[in-house]
Amino acid sequence: MIQIEKIILHRINMPLRTPFKNSRKIVKEKDIFVIELVDQDGLRGFGESVAFHTPWYTEETTNTVYTIIKEDLAPIAKLQPFDHPNTFIQKCEGVRRNHMAKAAIEGAIWDLYAKREHVPLYRAIGGRTAQVSVGAAIGIKRDFPILKQSIQTALDQGYQRIKLKINRENDLTLLEKVRNSFPDIKLMVDANSAYTLQDIEHLKSFDQFDLMMIEQPLAQDDFVDHAKLQEKIQTPICLDESIHTLSDAKTAIELNSCKIISIKLGRVGGFTNAITIHDLCVAHHIPVWCGGMLEAGVGRAQSLALATLPGFTLPADPGASNRYCIKISSLQKWRLKMVKLLCWTSLVSVMKLIMKH
Repeated sequence: MIQIEKIILHRINMPLRTPFKNSRKIVKEKDIFVIELVDQDGLRGFGESVAFHTPWYTEETTNTVYTIIKEDLAPIAKLQPFDHPNTFIQKCEGVRRNHMAKAAIEGAIWDLYAKREHVPLYRAIGGRTAQVSVGAAIGIKRDFPILKQSIQTALDQGYQRIKLKINRENDLTLLEKVRNSFPDIKLMVDANSAYTLQDIEHLKSFDQFDLMMIEQPLAQDDFVDHAKLQEKIQTPICLDESIHTLSDAKTAIELNSCKIISIKLGRVGGFTNAITIHDLCVAHHIPVWCGGMLEAGVGRAQSLALATLPGFTLPADPGASNRYCIKISSLQKWRLKMVKLLCWTSLVSVMKLIMKH
């Protein structure tokens, strides 16, 4: 049985090496909570909030995550012991949505559970392999030479798929240049809801570029229009922002709104819900892949653990940590160092470093 005795929230601001631009937002830094849980035996588990500072991706923000954890989820986690992480999500039924807050706590509980069972996290959730293929996500660049160099760098580093953020302004011109320069790479695009069904003729033109998928071309809460669009285009549609729950996935599959689904731990509320959605997609022969949220070390490691489940047949988004951090202050350096240590080192090493500082 796991009894949570203490919950500690570490707030970290992580600047990006270069701004990450999509069709709706330019992200220059990531505001993060690393959640630390201490159980009755002194073991410590860690999770991460992947919400952004403003509600451009979902309704959640770093500040709402803090409030929901402090006021609603922490009391639930500490209320009574439980024997499996699934129990926590069951106890949270009275807290509507707030998936990123739930995922942050549940990720730490799963980490504790794996440590108590003496197995790697990916094994604890049912993963079958210790290796995951990954792709690179590249934001909108101010000109093509910079984009071309970014793609080449990612390919040289071994990334197996390139995802490009796009918008309505220069998408076809951009894709033509990319395909002329890189005719054989695995390529996908992410629209972040940049289009409407009125753009259907325009979106048909994407078929000529042999894309793996177009991710979330239409509204973030839509299924019907995506189904209409998928019927008219050959390029597989991948739903991302539309999928928050098992019910959402069922709706998308029933309506044929997409051919691929992106599963992100934070967006769906943690491992328990993600595994359920994964199993549904496998049963319906819908490929899934693990999207990224510009996570720090803890969140990235847990996303990669999720991507070891057998239905994740497409390269995942989480990349190397050196793609995100820039030269920062001594205090921020220490905090980021702590995140990496919390994720990758033993409890003994972590505690020694804490005591030293």
